[in-house]
Amino acid sequence: MSNMEGEETPHRQIPDETLQKKHQSMIDRLAARRQTRLETRKPDSPDSSSTSAFLSRFNDFKNSITTQIESAADPSCITDISSSISDLEKLVAENSYCLPSYEIRASLKTISDLRQNLDTLTAHIVPKKKFSFKNKPVKKETHIINQDTECNTVSLPELKKTSLPVRDSPGFRDKQSQVLVKNFKGSEIGEFTISGLDSCEVKLVGSVNALFINQLKNCKVYVGPVMGSILIEEVENCLLVLASHQIRIHFAKRSDFYLRVRSRPIIEDSNEVRFAPYCLKYKGIEADLEVAGLNEETGNWANVDDFKWLRAVQSPNWSVLPEEERIGTVDLVDLECGNGTI
Repeated sequence: MSNMEGEETPHRQIPDETLQKKHQSMIDRLAARRQTRLETRKPDSPDSSSTSAFLSRFNDFKNSITTQIESAADPSCITDISSSISDLEKLVAENSYCLPSYEIRASLKTISDLRQNLDTLTAHIVPKKKFSFKNKPVKKETHIINQDTECNTVSLPELKKTSLPVRDSPGFRDKQSQVLVKNFKGSEIGEFTISGLDSCEVKLVGSVNALFINQLKNCKVYVGPVMGSILIEEVENCLLVLASHQIRIHFAKRSDFYLRVRSRPIIEDSNEVRFAPYCLKYKGIEADLEVAGLNEETGNWANVDDFKWLRAVQSPNWSVLPEEERIGTVDLVDLECGNGTI
């Protein structure tokens, strides 16, 4: 019996050893699979650290701008401060992918406050210069726009109707029923303004750092890539084709926007606005888009944030423009520009 028992023992151990090996092999596979999953998730894990790094850079940048505003005593500082604020806007746009929505809103509010502080500073240290400066852009526009034979005067009360601060940047202002053209290639214009237009068509080729649009009615606006941000206020019955890192729209009515934008477009106090993808074409636009960091379509044109609509359901103030109602590709092949400077 002992021999039989002695012979049976190995038969029981062999399957046990085999099972143990299989079990260990399965554990090893599961461990390896778990490690692979962990490694796969690593790129997504730095969200909090990325946000912290952004906030650190943002606050340092903000504090620097605040110091510049508080210590500024010379009008020559205004341009540099404005450029710094535009760079801060670009920083927010470039990091919007990894930021929570509340951080984006807080950052934009801070930037808006800085702009307001700068406008207050400008009015304080250069009050007289603003009056004498107004006629200069109008005279220069007559050189750019060949069909312009009259020099329109700028009415200060009309400019103050909007809450958008009046800017002294080059631009098209107070025109009606005209085709307005500007080529930025080879120029050093940082900011450009389109303001007070009625029934005009605007064509801008090349890139600028920032674009400001306000008080437009029944206009069509075609714009090449903007490296920083676009701020739009008070447009009605307009069609706008725009590309930028960040686009904010205030008080817009019954207008269509064809956009390419790195961050989510923002609307506020707007209604009956519709969105579609960017559709502009001109010679060299691919290179301009690449330099501006806008060569890839993100699809954010359809991801609109309505800051006045806090419910979970879709905002009734904006919609995606139906394909059958969209315009085709706009080709500025016949564009004639660069006949003067602004």
